[in-house]
Amino acid sequence: MDLSIAGILALDGLANGAVYALLALATVLVFAVTRVIFIPQGEFVAFGALTLALFQAGKVPGTVWFLLVMAVLATLADLVDGVRHHVPARRVALRIVRTLAWPVFASAIAIWAAPRGFPLAVQALLTLALVTPFGGLIYRLAYESLADASVLVLLIVSVGVHFALVGLGLFFFGAEGFRNPSFWDDRFTLGPLALSGQTVIIFIASVALIVLLYLFFERTLTGKALRATAVNRAGARLMGISSSGAGRLAFTMAALIGALSGLLIGPTTTIFYDSGFLIGLKGFVAAVFAGLSSYPLALVGALGVGLLESFGSFWASAFKEVIVFSAIVPVLLWRSLSDPHAEEH
Repeated sequence: MDLSIAGILALDGLANGAVYALLALATVLVFAVTRVIFIPQGEFVAFGALTLALFQAGKVPGTVWFLLVMAVLATLADLVDGVRHHVPARRVALRIVRTLAWPVFASAIAIWAAPRGFPLAVQALLTLALVTPFGGLIYRLAYESLADASVLVLLIVSVGVHFALVGLGLFFFGAEGFRNPSFWDDRFTLGPLALSGQTVIIFIASVALIVLLYLFFERTLTGKALRATAVNRAGARLMGISSSGAGRLAFTMAALIGALSGLLIGPTTTIFYDSGFLIGLKGFVAAVFAGLSSYPLALVGALGVGLLESFGSFWASAFKEVIVFSAIVPVLLWRSLSDPHAEEH
């Protein structure tokens, strides 16, 4: 290995690390607000990439039908919950309209736009509009009724949700893999380094989203409400902050980040219905490095995971996944020895 090869590997590792950083931030966000270790975060990545690929093929993506099914199930859950707790019919109807409005609208637009071959940027926006609602719907169906359960119970539910989403992904998208076109085909050279336009977009989008997340949590009332829920759920409730609303918003943001990550990584690798698990797991490794609590440490951990994967693939390509996931062992040991232990009440 010489400096030019090391530079190429470092650039590739930083590009992948930027995507893993987004997933790590989403994992930390969801855990901080809801105490859910959200294993299926990577499924949003796969759904985003596969939805855009089917738009490119001029087909109506399976995401449309999957989203409508989820919305109907959430509507039935709202109806049953309203009847059980004797909620006034007007409030139940309003809740149902809110649940169905965006999924139905986005699905109708997608069905109309799919065969018309709109530009890539428009199809990417449609993809985000379809995948993002999955976050709130999954929280409503799988987690909301268990919001006060222990972390272990929520982890078991996450494993079940992961397997369900993988199986449903196979049903709605099929077993064929797809590789999306690049958003920017230009290439730039800097000495021995060759930088693709897609890599530039990955860096710009990742940095922009991280900055927007920082501004959201620091400068907006909604962001401060989410931070309050993360610090003390009971205290947030006493101050009038809805823990259910905070959970849905956190999951919706995680779905948006996952879908955007799928759009960014789709042109660099072939994505299958089950590809999201390994990608999301690398973001989880970075989140564990941050103790599932620190956004800056999650960013640092993600860049480290990307570099470790890149250089590991050069030295031992057959074992690159083993190298990356083995790195979590010393991190867990360090966290176990350095963090104070407290019983959950």
